[in-house]
Amino acid sequence: MPIYEYQCESCSHNLEALQKLSDAPLVDCPACGKSSLKKQISAAGFRLSGGGWYETDFKSGKKKNIAGETSSSGSASSAGSSTAS
Repeated sequence: MPIYEYQCESCSHNLEALQKLSDAPLVDCPACGKSSLKKQISAAGFRLSGGGWYETDFKSGKKKNIAGETSSSGSASSAGSSTAS
């Protein structure tokens, strides 16, 4: 679900609202009560909910442990570069 930003044109109150794409835009300001909220143009934020995605979900064979291989090889290369300095 996207998170939308609104600003009241009467009192300049800013707020964020978690809404479905099909929901109507908010119009009533919770701070002053006037019907002067306007949706702001901003980068769309969203919230992931549920079990989540894992790096191993769509990989097979030796590619499943990419994070483990990267961290162990990264440590060895950084240790080698620090001894060369």
